[in-house]
Amino acid sequence: MSRNTVLLHPGKNHPPHPSNGEAMSQPPADTTPGWGSPAPPPAWASPSGTPVDEPDPGVPPPPGYGPGAPTYAPAPVPGQWRPPTLQPGIIPLRPLGLGELLDGTMKAVRFNPKVTFGLTATVITVCVTLATLVTAYLAGFFMKQLRDLAGYGADEDALLLITLSQYSTMPLLYIATPLLNGLLIVAVSKAVLGQKVSVGEVVRSRRIWAVLGFSMLVMAASTATVTVLVVGVVVLASLGTAGVVAGVVIAILGAVALVVGSVWLMIRTLLVPPALMLEDKPFWQTVRRAWKLTYKSFWRLTGIYLLVWVILGLLSSVVSVPLTIVSMVLAMTGFTWVSLVVNAMNLVLAYTITVAFEAVVVALLYIDVRMRREGLDLELARAAAGAPQQ
Repeated sequence: MSRNTVLLHPGKNHPPHPSNGEAMSQPPADTTPGWGSPAPPPAWASPSGTPVDEPDPGVPPPPGYGPGAPTYAPAPVPGQWRPPTLQPGIIPLRPLGLGELLDGTMKAVRFNPKVTFGLTATVITVCVTLATLVTAYLAGFFMKQLRDLAGYGADEDALLLITLSQYSTMPLLYIATPLLNGLLIVAVSKAVLGQKVSVGEVVRSRRIWAVLGFSMLVMAASTATVTVLVVGVVVLASLGTAGVVAGVVIAILGAVALVVGSVWLMIRTLLVPPALMLEDKPFWQTVRRAWKLTYKSFWRLTGIYLLVWVILGLLSSVVSVPLTIVSMVLAMTGFTWVSLVVNAMNLVLAYTITVAFEAVVVALLYIDVRMRREGLDLELARAAAGAPQQ
C-alpha cells in the first residue's frame, strides 16, 4: 500500500456536509493525498516580500550561482570504479580473453625457460636420437626389403632413412609428449602465482604417471576403433563387387566419423592432464570432473585450441622447412649421415616448440575455465597473498 494512500473510514477524513437547505456553492476540494493533480506549493517570500521564484532586484544572488559561477564535476556513478586486478604472476587473476591467454603463454615460456624449453628439448632430443640410431641400425639389415616395399631405388637410401627416422620417432613421442605436458603444467601453475620451480622439483611429481596412464588408455581406444573399421572394410571388400562398394562407402563415412570423433574426444579430454597433475583426487573422479568442466566451454576451447595449433604449425614450419630442404639436398648428394643429423635437429626444434607451447596453453585453459566456473581466481589470490614471491 502506498504511503500517500489514505483509507476513508466512516466519520473520518470526510469533508463537512452542508446543513439542510444549504447548497454548496462549489464542489469540495479533493483532500486525499496521492490522487489527482497536486496543488502547487505556496511561494516562500523573501524578507522584502518578493517571492523567491521571482528575482529580487534589491538582494544580490548568493555566491556560486548564476552566470559565471564555477562549475563542478559530476559525482562518480556508483559501481563505475573497480580496483585493479591482482596479477602476481604471468596472468591476471580473472577470466582471460584470447589476447591475455596468448600473452600469458609467451610470459610463461620466458618466465621459466629452463623448464619449458630446457626440459622439453632434453627429453625430445633423447627420443629423436634413439629413434634415428635404431632406424639406421636396423635399416642396414633390411634396406633391400624396405626399398622394395617403399618403391625407392638404391641411390635413394638416404631419403628412405630420413623418412623412416621421422616415423620411428612417433612411438617414443607418444609416450614423451604426455609426460612433458604433465610436467610443464606444474611449472605453469606456479608461474601463475609468480613462483619458479626447478627441473628437479618438476620431475619429482608422482602424478605424472596418472597422466601417462590416461594417455595410454586414449591411445588404446583410438587404435581399437581404427582396427575395427579397417577389418570391417577388408571383410566387406572380400565379398565381391557389392562388398567393395559397401566397403568404400563405409571407409569414407568411417574416416569422416573418425576425424570428427577424434576432435570431439580431444577437446572433451583436453583438461584431464592438468586436472590429474594439480588436483589430489582419485583417478576416475578427476577424469569425470575434467570431462564436466569442458561441457559448457566446448566450442570456446575448440576455437582457441585449433587457433593455437595453426599458430604453432606456422611457427614450427618457419624453423623446419629450411632444415628439411637442407637435409634432402644432403641426402641426394650422398652425405647420408650428415643429412640424418640435420633431420634430427629439425625434429628436435619442431617438436620442442610444439610440445612446450601446447602444454602451456592447456594449463592456462584449465585455469581459465576453473576461474569462470568455480571462482578459482579467489583461491589463487589467497594463495598469492600467503606465498613468497621469487
